[in-house]
Amino acid sequence: MTEYKMIKVTLVKSLIGTVSSHRACAKGLGLRRREHTVQVIATPENMGMINKISYLLKVES
Repeated sequence: MTEYKMIKVTLVKSLIGTVSSHRACAKGLGLRRREHTVQVIATPENMGMINKISYLLKVES
């Protein structure tokens, strides 16, 4: 089994006015509101969601 590292993701911009699929990515990552921070596992699925909405996020490893 592959070991993945944890990534800290913060929503820095509002989801108001964004595309519905981008809002769904934020919800899938567990982000609820602006300035909310979560730690997610760096799986390919999560990295794809992070890349899709990178203009809304601050990402730390």
